[in-house]
Amino acid sequence: MELLQPSSLDDPIPSNSLLLSGGTEVVPLLRDGLLDADVLVDVRGIVPRGIDGTRIGAGTTLAELEVDSAIPDALREACRLAASPQLRNMGSLAGNLLQSTRCWYWRLDFPCRLHGGDTCHARAGEHREHAIFGNGFCASAHPSDVAAALIALGATMRTTKRELAVADLYRLPTDDDRSLTTLEPGELILELEVPQPERSTYLKAMERRRWSFPIVGVAAARTGDERTIVLAGVAPTPWVLDSPEALADATPLPGTAYKVEIAQALVRRVLQALA
Repeated sequence: MELLQPSSLDDPIPSNSLLLSGGTEVVPLLRDGLLDADVLVDVRGIVPRGIDGTRIGAGTTLAELEVDSAIPDALREACRLAASPQLRNMGSLAGNLLQSTRCWYWRLDFPCRLHGGDTCHARAGEHREHAIFGNGFCASAHPSDVAAALIALGATMRTTKRELAVADLYRLPTDDDRSLTTLEPGELILELEVPQPERSTYLKAMERRRWSFPIVGVAAARTGDERTIVLAGVAPTPWVLDSPEALADATPLPGTAYKVEIAQALVRRVLQALA
């Protein structure tokens, strides 16, 4: 396997390559055979890093974000709860947004729908950590705390090809397209614009007190009379909740019904925090 370390965005990136920043997600997937590439491209030299007002470089680590008092509370708390200190010191903001599902069937390389198969094995199998929304085709749950916080904050991003809302980065998989993001091959996230709301927060229920993926995470932000609530760990993508009452529209599997009650409790708490 060849390793490339480009020094400029103008340097060509081979089409058969795999992009690598902190490596906390890519390296384990390579080790487990879930990713394969002839060329690894270390993008740390070409992706911006650092915080400049409301602009954040996509290469900025979670550890850098969680200690900056200028960052909205929801994002700082999501970063703080996202992983162990070692991983937060290595993991980049963009890498966290693009992490793969923690569904154990996908991780064990079952021929599930995300691997091109015709069965969601979680629906009939063990699924207590899986989705309660958007789970008709695939019952996996998106693991990013940070993505939920950024969507709640109304963040946008600039890539090597376009500008888009962070919410538009994600899509539910379908039979015609099994992708969970709208990124094109070779498209790099460069920086994010994160507005500062009047108030924001992120709450998370997890298996352990620290350093676990969300069973349910709830990010919320308020500016004036407008408030936005986004859930993590409950759908194949971060899930925007139109209203607290929309939790009644959940479609849990038998083993995930408990998540609805957790989400209800966390939503009540975040709304109190925003008041």
